Amino acid sequence: MTYRSSPHVRGIIGVLVVLGVACLSALVVAQRSEPAPTFHRDLSWPKPLPNNWVTGMVASLNVDARDHVWIIHRPNSVRKEALAGGKKMAPPVIEFDQDGKVVEAWGGPGPGYDWMEENLDDYPRGSPAEHGVFVDHKDNVWVTGNGDEVLKFTRRGKFLMHIGEHFKTGGSNDTRLLGNPTDVVVDPATNEVLVADGYLNRRVIVFDADTGKYKRHWGAYGNRPDDGPVVNYEPDKPPPQQFFIVHGIGLSKEGLVYVCDRQRDRLQVFRKNGTFVKEVVIEKNTPAGAGAMLKGPLSAGVTKAGVGSVFRVAFSTDPQQQFLYVLGSGKVHILRRSDLELLGSFPAGGTHGIGADSKGNLYTSGSTLPEKYVKGESTIPSSD
Repeated sequence: MTYRSSPHVRGIIGVLVVLGVACLSALVVAQRSEPAPTFHRDLSWPKPLPNNWVTGMVASLNVDARDHVWIIHRPNSVRKEALAGGKKMAPPVIEFDQDGKVVEAWGGPGPGYDWMEENLDDYPRGSPAEHGVFVDHKDNVWVTGNGDEVLKFTRRGKFLMHIGEHFKTGGSNDTRLLGNPTDVVVDPATNEVLVADGYLNRRVIVFDADTGKYKRHWGAYGNRPDDGPVVNYEPDKPPPQQFFIVHGIGLSKEGLVYVCDRQRDRLQVFRKNGTFVKEVVIEKNTPAGAGAMLKGPLSAGVTKAGVGSVFRVAFSTDPQQQFLYVLGSGKVHILRRSDLELLGSFPAGGTHGIGADSKGNLYTSGSTLPEKYVKGESTIPSSD
């Protein structure tokens, strides 16, 4: 028997074929992501500091909407001999323009707030003082560090607000007090500040960026955080169910939150409400025991050796933010953001902060000055 479709049926089949071809074409295009970039060091950046300034260890950096690079450094890490011959200590917060020239510098103790302090005789509270810096969509500058507070300033250094209380902490489920926060990011869509909290606590906590009002918090895998004994990290066994240490945080354009669990060699991804999405472990055999900071007793077999491989995270600046740049272990790891596949890495002198400008160049911190890595041509072919 010969089957003949009606014109109506043939029309439906034709539409389905066209839609199928279109979907297949879209899938092929989606798979042809931009090749992973390569980078080379720009030794001419930054320019020499003015005023005979010297800096300590640069704890963090952030690139603002002007492509200016902000750093926060640790004056207490400068040795006395570095201040000989008329050298002077630079203010802790410094803004560089794209050419590497200093635009603004401020920070340190001031009226109305307590600045971060260093007290290495009081572990786990006694960490090196300055730790994180972030410039938000309103040009406000947020800084974190030892002292259990997040401080908010104008870009000129005028104090605006603090979250938390100086050297007061209440554990990982306290909704008012912090525990040595390490890093922040501000969500322009909701005007919320997301805090990596951090060295003493084991969580992400969210506040209103104008009022400091508590919104929500979560721990690893989106669970309620627990300040019980530290569970050892063993690469070939099930991963610990709690963070330790929450060292960095980033927010993608579509609203995914990327959290660096430094001592556990992993990056976890969440929705903004704290729902766990996925994770990736990077260089899983990197020594990452309890680390320098410790709250609560050790579980059996935990050592204090190792600082892990996942310090901080940044995004490529193409419209889709196709790549993640994860800093740690003296390297920048390049991951495809869609599936967290590791595409490659390159050595970086800085190991404590990372950011990208609108041209795709990267900046890292960790030594006494930030470093610039210029985006170059890729050697990784795209898939057809």
